Amino acid sequence: MIAPANTSASAMRVARRSMRLLAAGCMIVAMSPCAAQQARAEPKVLRYAFEVAETSFDPVKINDLYSRTVTPHIFEAPYKFDHLARPVKIKPLTAQALPEHSADFRVWTVRIRPGIYFADDPAFKGRKRELVAQDYVYSLKRFADPANKSPGWASIADEKLIGLEALRQQALEQKKPFDYDREIEGLRALDRYTIQYRLEQPRPRFAINLTASDILGAVAREVVEHYGQQIDAHPVGTGPFRLVQWRRSSFIALERNPGFREMVYDGEPAADDAEGQAIAGRFKGRRIPMIDRVEISIVEEEQPRWLSFLQGDADLAYRVGYQFVASAMPHGKVAPNLAKQGIQGMRIVEPSIHQVLFNMDDPVVGGYTPDKVALRRAIGLGWDVPTEINHAWGGQGVVAQQTYLPFTSGYDATLRSELGEYDPARAKALLDLYGYVDRDGDGWRDRPDGSPLVLAMAAQSDGRTRKINEVFQKNMTVLGLRTSFKVAQWPENLKAARAGNYSIWIVGLYAAGPDGGSSLQRYDSRQVGGQNMARFAMPEMDALYQRIQALPDGPERDALFARAQKIAIAYMPYKVRLNRVSTDMVQPWLVGYRRPLFWQEWWHMIDIDNSQRPAR
Repeated sequence: MIAPANTSASAMRVARRSMRLLAAGCMIVAMSPCAAQQARAEPKVLRYAFEVAETSFDPVKINDLYSRTVTPHIFEAPYKFDHLARPVKIKPLTAQALPEHSADFRVWTVRIRPGIYFADDPAFKGRKRELVAQDYVYSLKRFADPANKSPGWASIADEKLIGLEALRQQALEQKKPFDYDREIEGLRALDRYTIQYRLEQPRPRFAINLTASDILGAVAREVVEHYGQQIDAHPVGTGPFRLVQWRRSSFIALERNPGFREMVYDGEPAADDAEGQAIAGRFKGRRIPMIDRVEISIVEEEQPRWLSFLQGDADLAYRVGYQFVASAMPHGKVAPNLAKQGIQGMRIVEPSIHQVLFNMDDPVVGGYTPDKVALRRAIGLGWDVPTEINHAWGGQGVVAQQTYLPFTSGYDATLRSELGEYDPARAKALLDLYGYVDRDGDGWRDRPDGSPLVLAMAAQSDGRTRKINEVFQKNMTVLGLRTSFKVAQWPENLKAARAGNYSIWIVGLYAAGPDGGSSLQRYDSRQVGGQNMARFAMPEMDALYQRIQALPDGPERDALFARAQKIAIAYMPYKVRLNRVSTDMVQPWLVGYRRPLFWQEWWHMIDIDNSQRPAR
């Protein structure tokens, strides 16, 4: 609670607790052992809110951060990122050791540890189901199955697993069910616990992909076949938690997987990382997960999320609403009234970009001709991002200058480019030069052919989006460009964007790993409908992306990063706006919280001290 409880309220809580203890057969005496036992037995529950709704819990169907925050706590990939290590370090999760690879990075071999089991589920018909190599083979093949329409397929296809694309094409051409039983050279279970990946091209960073528990965690075939079209509501994995309740776009609850194997906290922070060393010192060797249950509410508006935290109903204010940051952490320090309650605050520069998507197939803003490029560049130059950061984000952001994300390869903190410029005079000059002028005298610019020009923005109804759109509309009015907004829920806008049924949309991008090459998936024509929601298609960029994927880290790869950046800036299918700065705040009873850098799984790495939590 933010303020001390009044005497009558405290008395009522004591009375209610006494009734509970009496019902349990305990003597009510000061500091009684029975009462202490009751307190220790109280489940440890993590409660907080997502600002955006999830979409699915079937790994092949998801492409959003919020669903991908839930799934890695249920499913497990062969590898993980060390939770405390900075810079990042890959460690075995279900694998016995780090992967072996050939000298040319085309053959990768992974050995799975025996004795790991899926959570109990009716699909297994009463038997304990061990994780085996074939589960990872099956899980990857699901992305290739045309029936699943996976938004992640293009990313998987880009790894060039020998024979996987051909297997997909066979299903498409013959219009038959995908042949999961057909063995292919590029993806094989050599024995019960050994997986071998064979790639058409070198992939020096292939091991990073094998850390993606959120989408590449092992799925059991029996579960998929048992639940059919309802599989997204029945995720069953080998991880530390299992889904127990789901009201779509409203509430999600997970509980500790009672069959989870013995695993201990093993974070390895750098020697000069005081925060990490303190967490490691407290938890090292503790069995995980340390909590019993996680409850996630979907609360799109900032005010109710913040009030829930202040009232003690939420243990974590994940990304404090930007209208409250200044009062919660003035000048980067926790406000005195909150600090007195033991509340801690952490300010984090995220490996993220918030960007504008221009649908390159759209007749108004899409296209590659000079006039269409000029329109997108004018919109970018006329967008007052510093004002947006202050008005809609509470100052929690920095103007983005490039397509690569902070903390990833390819990112250059010193770069300044047109992507980060605000120059309305230059924007107007571009529009004039390429024929976007007012032809009918109504005060608004028209298209070069004389037809009306309206910038149609897909939007959500939350407060921050409304503020962003206020800035956008005001900026475009200054340029003489008319705007309109079509409001829908975020999952609906995501679905429309994947299908190309939009003109302009704003969306964030969060890095899943330290390789900047993944940023270029947004420009790869083979990933249209997946990561490439702008539907950008250019052979040179496709070739650059492929070469960047194949090269080891070094000067040659860096030069290709720079060339790809120039193309991205010149054609501007995406107008990057800001790199997000986030503030997280935690209650004193939430112990050991540290925001992961790239990965999303962390619930099993924290503890809840119920002795400090106020009575509910």
